[in-house]
Amino acid sequence: METIWLSNKNKSSRLRDFAPSLLAAAVLQFGAVALGFSQATAADVAASTIGAITPGARTSLGDLKHVKAGLLDVSYAELGPADGPVVILLHGWPYDINAYADVAPALADKGYRVLIPSARGYGDTHFLSAKTARNGQPAALATDLIDFMDAMKIKKAVLGGFDWGARTADIVAALWPERVKALVAVSGYLIGSQEAGKTPLPPAAELQWWYQFYFATERGRLGYEKNTHDFAKLIWKLASPKWNFDDATYDRSAASLQNPDHVAVSVFNYRWRLNLIKGEPKYDAIEKKLAAFPSISVPTITMEGDANGAPHPPAEAYAKRFTGKYEYRLISGGIGHNLPQEAPQAFAQAVIDADHL
Repeated sequence: METIWLSNKNKSSRLRDFAPSLLAAAVLQFGAVALGFSQATAADVAASTIGAITPGARTSLGDLKHVKAGLLDVSYAELGPADGPVVILLHGWPYDINAYADVAPALADKGYRVLIPSARGYGDTHFLSAKTARNGQPAALATDLIDFMDAMKIKKAVLGGFDWGARTADIVAALWPERVKALVAVSGYLIGSQEAGKTPLPPAAELQWWYQFYFATERGRLGYEKNTHDFAKLIWKLASPKWNFDDATYDRSAASLQNPDHVAVSVFNYRWRLNLIKGEPKYDAIEKKLAAFPSISVPTITMEGDANGAPHPPAEAYAKRFTGKYEYRLISGGIGHNLPQEAPQAFAQAVIDADHL
């Protein structure tokens, strides 16, 4: 596996060398303070090198914990010293916290306090009220993260994520930079808006979003509800065509998709992107800010696998969105969409390096 690094010092000239992607516009369209904190006082973890990690070597994140945060009872994994600097890792759709089964222990061994929450609609995370809308819009997920940090009394953390998790981390870094020490985002800048989503894309790009259009129909909702296990497994294969994961690996994550709110949250998210369903008014102010595509000023490393089969923009499409210290890393070796699970050493190293940019 080879990692290609590009810093912000040479990104303008070098990023032009990457082949333009038909999907750049696609992802940019679709998505694209509390008091009384007790922040850890431990000194920052020293810059260091993550040792070799065999992907899939770890199969458990240990016993999970719970905290009531905002609208949710959040289930989360916690590894590492309680007084260590905090790293929060965010999973995507249709994945779960097991995507970080190898990354989290490696960071914990370096002295980080690593927290991995299950998003709304996943695992044992549940809504506190049956009356709460099963809303999957990006602003709601970002607010969930702020609520989680508040409930855990975490003032500031390094954020890392992929897929929906990267989008959530991007949003929080853009709108609440004071809460983010550094950012690691697979596929880069994924902030979007409903207005941007109105513009049709070239046919090949639209094809990549087939499941989004499927979910726009009642047939699609019923189909995903009936065939969640097999549907999500297909997405895994399409998004990571060179990742030969076994059934046991998939089934550990698929169990999280049995959450009673999973289908509703997932369908809401994709219908919202196509402006087929309205978001909740309480998130309007956030969405208005996101529609302006705010820049991200916190130290950031963006990453991409060289065999990512999911819709994603090329680095040159979003590099200028990152105005602070910045690096882009292309991870080779047949690495697909679920980069933390497929290349845990590269992802864990990026977290440490972003923390020291």
